[in-house]
Amino acid sequence: MSVAAAGSGPPVGPGLCLTGEWNEITKYFRAGMPLRKHRQHFKKHGSCFTASEAVEWLHEVLRNNSNFGPEVTRQQTVQLLRKFLKNHVIEDIKGRWGSENLEDNGALYRFPSTSPVKPLPSSCPPKENLENFSRDKERLFKLPHLSRRTFKKHELLQSLENLEKTNPDIIEENKEDILHRKEISHEYVQETWRNIILIHLQTILGIPSLEEVLQPTQIVPEYVIYNMTNTSKHGVVILQNKSEDLPHWVLSAMKCLAYWPRNNDMSQPTYSGFERDVFRTVADYFLNLPEPLLTFEYYELFVNILDLLQPHLERIAVEALQICCLLLPPPNRRKIQLLMRMISRISENVDMPRLHDAMGTRSLMIQTFSRCVLCCAEEVDLDELLSTRLVSFLMDHQQEIFKVPTYLQVAVRDHIEYMKMAQCKHPKEEICAILPTYSYCKQITPQEFEEQKVSTSQAAVTELLENIIKDKNLSVKDKKKKLKQFQKEYPLIYQNRFPTTENEAMLFDNKPTIKQPMLSLRKPRLRSLRY
Repeated sequence: MSVAAAGSGPPVGPGLCLTGEWNEITKYFRAGMPLRKHRQHFKKHGSCFTASEAVEWLHEVLRNNSNFGPEVTRQQTVQLLRKFLKNHVIEDIKGRWGSENLEDNGALYRFPSTSPVKPLPSSCPPKENLENFSRDKERLFKLPHLSRRTFKKHELLQSLENLEKTNPDIIEENKEDILHRKEISHEYVQETWRNIILIHLQTILGIPSLEEVLQPTQIVPEYVIYNMTNTSKHGVVILQNKSEDLPHWVLSAMKCLAYWPRNNDMSQPTYSGFERDVFRTVADYFLNLPEPLLTFEYYELFVNILDLLQPHLERIAVEALQICCLLLPPPNRRKIQLLMRMISRISENVDMPRLHDAMGTRSLMIQTFSRCVLCCAEEVDLDELLSTRLVSFLMDHQQEIFKVPTYLQVAVRDHIEYMKMAQCKHPKEEICAILPTYSYCKQITPQEFEEQKVSTSQAAVTELLENIIKDKNLSVKDKKKKLKQFQKEYPLIYQNRFPTTENEAMLFDNKPTIKQPMLSLRKPRLRSLRY
């Protein structure tokens, strides 16, 4: 198989047209490519590699791979790395990607923190209810067997739906391994989901333990998977059990308010103050729910996220809320999604008449629905500041917060697939795979940033000065020239290294020769011969 036919998009040749093979080579590259420290422009960079190192390593791998063979050229390997850069499998040392300007040189690259593995297309049949969904969720973790031919899109979908109908040649090749292969149990899959969610939340929230705010038993993988996969084109959860949904009259009233007055589909005629009565009807329904939409169970978890609701931590708060809202039972997630969409649109609707005589529309939305979103079961009087802050943030970022974080699904699927491959290779051994870990940048103060920036740059410049001093390949003349230039650019660092002229003179074996000043010959004064 050859990579000679480079096409558009991630696939570089026929062998990489199948998404599974693209995933395989990217995972292998990320797992095996050696990383080390490099220096560039007086600065050290850890866990990175040069473009030439990547070409050298990947070229050797491709040549020894049965799917590609020894005919793969170095230039074709460069083309593959360019596709890696284009599709964010790698990024340059400054975090830039999306182009194909990679060359076979000493430019530095690294792996991004997120997984580049592309989600495989799947076709999940409608599920009757949440309980039946648990039987089908294995689709999320099973990958098609990698074949040695190009698949079209409809063939990929068919292969996912008929996982057992694989290529007979491959079945024959792996027959012995399959006989000894252990099935990944339902309990192990659930435990993997719990662990990965806990890892992400713990690192995002920046706390040593989640024991006080979230227990593993509070994470129900069926809820998470259902919330991620059963959604409309707008990302709203679709419930199979209609009895758990909002009543039809509530949905109609919410839709009426969200698009008022442009899309009033109510059958009854309107009157002055009609929109206020509709709003009061919707508010009464949500305020009379038996528990808040975020549930009493997750109260402590969401309260801890309130500490992140600061301007410089906004991105982290959104990521934390993304995961936490996935933990909700699907009916709760659907209700809060629709509620946030409605009050957000009402607040931004300039055509909406005043719904309260003495209060603005946005303030009315927040104060009305805060207690039905977040509330503590033990406290009679909840601190209104907590719930109003959270509802305000949910309103402003509802589109981002209720997006599905696909990286969770990718992390679980990668781990399960790794376990399956490991069991094939070592069928008689107990496999204990370490779950993936994720690191996030620790927030520092502006003062700490400035101090670190100065100390880091000064250390690099000081090291440069020492390299000039110890360089035996430089002539005395060139060394003096470079030191003079360094003294001009960094006088303080130079003075710390050579506090006196004697220290500077000791650097050279022979003392500098002091040139004697040239004798200046005065022109004799010409006296006039005249008296």
